[in-house]
Amino acid sequence: MRPVFVQIRCTPGKTYAVADEIYQREVASELYSTSGDFDLLAKVYVPEDQDVGRYLNDRLFDIPDICRTQTTMTFKAF
Repeated sequence: MRPVFVQIRCTPGKTYAVADEIYQREVASELYSTSGDFDLLAKVYVPEDQDVGRYLNDRLFDIPDICRTQTTMTFKAF
């Protein structure tokens, strides 16, 4: 499994609804509310045999009220 971090900007007033939907889909191993340009930070484990973009698109990015995302790929844990 390959961990990636996804920052999520939500429609104003919809952060909790988006977080609830992410939780229901069981796609993120960890989910945090954050300050700054994004509202949520999700840690997602993508199977090694899966394309990261397609995996996230099919399981996360179709959630209503997600306005923007930024995905950070990981390479090595220290």
